[in-house]
Amino acid sequence: MSDFVHERHKDPTRLIRPRELIVACVPMRSNVNISQIARTASACAVEKMIICGNASLISKIARDATSHLCVSTHRSLSPVLKKLKQEGYRIVGIEQASHSQNIHHFSFARRTVLVIGNERLGISDDILGQLDDVIEIPVWGMPHSYNAASAANMALYEYCRQFPEG
Repeated sequence: MSDFVHERHKDPTRLIRPRELIVACVPMRSNVNISQIARTASACAVEKMIICGNASLISKIARDATSHLCVSTHRSLSPVLKKLKQEGYRIVGIEQASHSQNIHHFSFARRTVLVIGNERLGISDDILGQLDDVIEIPVWGMPHSYNAASAANMALYEYCRQFPEG
């Protein structure tokens, strides 16, 4: 007999301060990926997400994120990142790039914009040039990289691990 009993849908862990993390997605091919990222961002108590192009959330996938996450849509990400950098945010991209830092050894700034790249093309050179840091998630098998939503979810979790109280 097990000592474990299901306790599904427990109340969220309380934060002592709001998260100062913004998720920003370059134009993506899949609204499924965008919706999965939104669901995880909302579960991590992220308050703001930026999407670009014709992206939209699928409510069955994003679930409660559609009511708890402020999502703004923009034609281009570049001007938004410039403004956020002026507001004191550190712009961090998830990408396989020269001089990228292993996520296992990276310390997030509390005020961070996490930039998620396109599923096939990654982060474009113009956006890459605006980043303060690039983090990379090690891959031990094939394929050579994680799905955009999976990588975003891992980075969101790591940020929350570093700032568990907000």
